[in-house]
Order: sequence, then C-alpha cells, then structure tokens
Amino acid sequence: MTIKETVKKSRPRIGLALGSGSARGWSHIGVIRALAKAGIEPDFVCGSSIGALVGAAYVTGKLEALEDWVHRITWRGIMNLLDFKLSSGGIIEGERLIEFLSELYGDTVIENLPVPFIAVATDLNTGREIWLKEGSLTEAVRSSIALPGLFSPTKLGERWLVDGGISNPVPVSPCKALGAEIVIAVNLNGDLLRKHSSASTASCVKPESQKKQPEFLEGLMSNIPSLIKGGADIVADRLLGTGSNNPGYFDVIFGSIDIMQDQITRSRMAGEPPDIILNPRLSHIGLLEYNRSDEAIKEGRRCVRQMLPAIKDAIGDSR
Repeated sequence: MTIKETVKKSRPRIGLALGSGSARGWSHIGVIRALAKAGIEPDFVCGSSIGALVGAAYVTGKLEALEDWVHRITWRGIMNLLDFKLSSGGIIEGERLIEFLSELYGDTVIENLPVPFIAVATDLNTGREIWLKEGSLTEAVRSSIALPGLFSPTKLGERWLVDGGISNPVPVSPCKALGAEIVIAVNLNGDLLRKHSSASTASCVKPESQKKQPEFLEGLMSNIPSLIKGGADIVADRLLGTGSNNPGYFDVIFGSIDIMQDQITRSRMAGEPPDIILNPRLSHIGLLEYNRSDEAIKEGRRCVRQMLPAIKDAIGDSR
C-alpha cells in the first residue's frame, strides 16, 4: 500500500461540491490548487454549471490545460467561442463550445473517470435536478452550463436540460450520495446579497392583461429593424446596458439569475449543509467576464487559505 493510499484510508472520504456562477467559476481553479497544495485531494467531485466544467477538467487531469487557456482568454476570444444566433431556446447555439470541450476532455466517459464525478443539470419540463453520472462527459458538461436566456438547452434522451444552477447551485447532495463523509462546498453566490442590496432597483412594467400572442409577435417583428439599426455599438448598448441608465438585456437576465441562485442556495444549504463552506468574494465579477480569471483564481486561493484551519479540523488533519 502506498503512502497516499494509507493517508486516504486514515481520513474521511472528501466530496468537493463546485457551485454555479458562470465567469466567477474560474475561482474553482484557485480552490482546487490551494487544496492540493495543502495535501487535500477530494475522493468525489460534483459540479453545477461552471462548477461542472472546472470539475470535469480536474478529474480528467486537464486542469492545467484549462488554467493556461483561461489566463490567455480575451473578450474577443470569448466572443469567438460563442456562436450567436436565434436557436431553439437561446441566443447561443453552443456548437463552438462543444468543440472546445471535446478538445479539452477528449472522448471521456463519466463512468470511466478515476474520480467519481456528477454534473448537475435541470429538467426544463419538470424543474427537477438531474444527476449526470454516466455517458459522454462533454455532453454532460454542456447540459449543466446551458444558462437560460443565453445558451440553448440540450436534449439527452427524452429530456431537455438546462443549467444545473437553476435547481441545485451548490451540489452538496450528489457528493453525499456518492459516499462523501466530509463535503467541502464552494458557493460562488455567497456575497451577491450585498451586491444587490447596494444596487438601485430597476422598475418592472406589469402588463394590464395577458396580451394576444399574434399581436405581441407582430409588434416584436416590426421592431427588429430598429433594434439593430446603428450597427454593433447600438446593439451592444441595448444588450449590455452601456451608455445609459436603463438596464440592458443581459443586466436583467443575469441580475435575475444572481438573485434566484442566491435564494435557492440559501434554501438548499439550510436543508443539506456542507461541512465546510467556501465563499469567495466575487460579486464584482459579472457572469460573462471570463477574461477576469486572474482575479477569480486568486480569490479562490485566498478563500481556501482563510478556511484551511477549519478544513483540516473537519478532516482530522493535524499537520
């Protein structure tokens, strides 16, 4: 028996629950790196959304390749990876992303991974969380990161699947189901309440009555030329909300998702608390700011260093 195997047998089995949060999820890389530096390696890994993407890179031994890529990615590079078009249920088809994930993970099948892994997605029809623990790793991750309003949902079998963060933003329960005795959870939404409490509240327009669908569609189609008139800068302004006091399309979508995930996380954590909660301070990073990886990874490392005494106490590590 090797020294590593002896250490694993002498301590409780550890599950790592990597939460959802889009671009903030690069902090998971820092978390994993800091845990490894402290000699802590999880026996099980579960991820929702970006947590599934990073977790899959870790269990396939491709975390270094992913980290090298995220350090080099620019805003233009992000846009090149996203194939914008009005597809089924989203404005991004995701074919280029699939190609990227396939290159990263290869033809890996989940049940053959050296570390048990679950990617969490959400059934669009029932709202139930779906644990993807067999089959193509690439397809599982693509399903888990299908953010509503942005990426089109994926179809696996008879189900249409969307982002795992909609039903289980911090997947503690899958870790416990796999056999984890100690669960270390990374909550990317931990300081979002502060962000939204300090922000001004946007007004909501409530319809007087339910509009007739044909009239609504006719009005929408007639306004499409004015939506795109003026070129890319005007479209960016309306999508991103830049240059005006009004929230843009993405402001509304992602702000709503932030609030929703914060509320769901609080509810799920109360019912199934992890042994250790890591709360990186990431509210200043927007959901699409994937080019801010340096900040996110650094914060992930800092968060682990801060909580390391509690982590070692939980797993019985007296070093």
